[in-house]
Amino acid sequence: MKVLITGTSRGIGKETAKKFLEMGHTVIGMDIVPRSIDHANYTHLIVDVAVDPLPEIGGVEILINNAGIQSQTEKDIAVNLNGTIRITEKYAFQDAIRAVVNVASSSGTTGSEFPEYAASKGGMIAYTKNIAQRLSKFGATANSISPGGVVTELNDHILNDPKLYSAVKKEALLHKWATAEEIADWIYFIAVINKSMTAQDVLIDNGESANYNFIW
Repeated sequence: MKVLITGTSRGIGKETAKKFLEMGHTVIGMDIVPRSIDHANYTHLIVDVAVDPLPEIGGVEILINNAGIQSQTEKDIAVNLNGTIRITEKYAFQDAIRAVVNVASSSGTTGSEFPEYAASKGGMIAYTKNIAQRLSKFGATANSISPGGVVTELNDHILNDPKLYSAVKKEALLHKWATAEEIADWIYFIAVINKSMTAQDVLIDNGESANYNFIW
């Protein structure tokens, strides 16, 4: 299938692109920096999803909105939410579409982390349900995935601080973070194998949001 993935130069987006390529799909990646994937079936486009003119790409069958930032400014909303809306409205609503997956965050449900970031990811979850309603006439699904802590370059400031990393892992019931490869597997399952789940958010946070201290 023809797959469009945003934010493919590192982290979850890169691993997701590699997963789809491994499974035999054709992948078009978008990012603000040059390619980091070398594969015959991969095309890389340098695009800022928030502001740049969007190229014409016909017949997208799977759309993965992964591009995102955590700047603690209004840019989080511009890129994470508005960028997702721009990409989806441009490429999703046509006869070839089979699935849309938006990479949100557990913060979009819990409200934790920084205000603009949490708001942007919460907006993505709500927008996913809107997409699902409008994609149903094409027989296509739309879902979001909400990772908690993930081992990626974006979190190097935590991963490289043993004391801090130990502390944040203790907040999760399973006392660990997910890998980018694991999240890519989830995205692939939701986009390709799943045929009946739509308008849902899948929370993958190792039990962090379910953790609490019971005081009697």
